Amino acid sequence: MAEDLNIITGSKEEQYQSLLPQIKALIEGETDLIANLANITAALKEQFSWLWVGFYLVKNEELVLGPFQGPVACTRIKKGRGVCGAAWQNKETLIVPDVTKFPGHIACSSLSKSEIVIPLIKDGEVFGVLDVDSMSLSDFDNVDKKYLENILTQITNK
Repeated sequence: MAEDLNIITGSKEEQYQSLLPQIKALIEGETDLIANLANITAALKEQFSWLWVGFYLVKNEELVLGPFQGPVACTRIKKGRGVCGAAWQNKETLIVPDVTKFPGHIACSSLSKSEIVIPLIKDGEVFGVLDVDSMSLSDFDNVDKKYLENILTQITNK
């Protein structure tokens, strides 16, 4: 298991390419889902300094707050509500350049300006979502989508 991250500067793509093998090393051999999600959130927050990085897990037909890094957060989210609930319902990654323009956005923090949410899918069912918030407008794009989805396959393929 790796215990230190090598944080680099450079393009977003270069940062992800450096981080991917480090995350793999962090979770390799660990079978506990919560431990792995916690290390993934910490690694992403350290590398990119986003406002909030965390997971919500499906429990009793709600998304319930899981491991995260950042300010306090909403604890429960209904299916279809906000960006997280919509990504869960639609089983697809959502990139929101300006959260104020997303119908029904849940404002856990007024500092959040843009967001990306990636569902965790195993056997065709969503069992959680990765939620990332930024203090900058239009901070997320297809590069983030590609690499964050890749990181999550390391969890969903276990």
